[in-house]
Amino acid sequence: MNKSVAIVVFPGVQSLDVSGPMDVFAEANRFLAAQAHYRLEVIGLERGPMACSNGLTLHAHRHFSEVLDAYDLLLVAGGPQLPFMDFGATFDAWLRDACGRARRFGSICNGAFMLARAGLLERRTVTTHWNDAEALARLCPTTRVEADRLYVEDDTLYTSAGVTAGIDLSLYLLARDHGTEVALNVAKRLVVFTQRSGGQSQFSPFLTPHAESTSAVAMVQLYVLANLTGDLTIADLARAANMSARNFSRVFTREAKVTPAEFVERARVDAARVMLESTAAPLKTVAYQCGFRDAQHMRSVFNRRLGVTPQQFRLNFAVML
Repeated sequence: MNKSVAIVVFPGVQSLDVSGPMDVFAEANRFLAAQAHYRLEVIGLERGPMACSNGLTLHAHRHFSEVLDAYDLLLVAGGPQLPFMDFGATFDAWLRDACGRARRFGSICNGAFMLARAGLLERRTVTTHWNDAEALARLCPTTRVEADRLYVEDDTLYTSAGVTAGIDLSLYLLARDHGTEVALNVAKRLVVFTQRSGGQSQFSPFLTPHAESTSAVAMVQLYVLANLTGDLTIADLARAANMSARNFSRVFTREAKVTPAEFVERARVDAARVMLESTAAPLKTVAYQCGFRDAQHMRSVFNRRLGVTPQQFRLNFAVML
């Protein structure tokens, strides 16, 4: 069954907040049967052409006042001035209704402020661009803002961090809809067009595979993510799954499509990437907190998996330094 994805835009929107997610779902259509395609739509706060923050011009398919659809995914984009913008009670009411009709809704970058002003973030857990996290927390005192996350899932609400994290979130949602293989194929396609050094594994923490949420394997994956500094041997993980080591290894590899050791290493790399991107912690601290033996071990794994050292990765991707 086809799925509908809509993105709300406004004058001053960050163009990559719009084009990034749209490219993920548009590329996905290359790998999906026609009856499973995504139908993409841009919803405008104004009629006619709207200038993006970088000077590009967007023309929405429809003005928000014309839209009564129930989307499978409704996202609001962000922009440099969005934390200071108020679009009025009429739009806020429409957005509340539209998100209520949507199967899933969320924000890219500081688009979370648009959701906040419509009253959609009360007592929820969210993320946004690191530079806007404190302001969002002040605007919504009941909202838990996790500034160090690339994206956050809270029931049917999905929020992402700065700019390109909208691509990470979209890949994650694509994997939820159509499986890891389709999302990996899209990631491989899109990485050709990025300027990042190293291999495609840098692209997204999504590339750490996830099992079905109700399975014992998924429980073990959560255990790994919560205990990265532990030994995490096969015996440890098998105990967490309440299985024999031999049976656990076989079941995990079948369901997760990677061995337990591979999953642990990927999880540690993903955790280190987040710390390198969002903190100034010394490399030895990053290595310890993410479960590597030492900084040299982390360097070796990064070189093998990503084609760059942790220091090079930080220079390329850090957003707070």
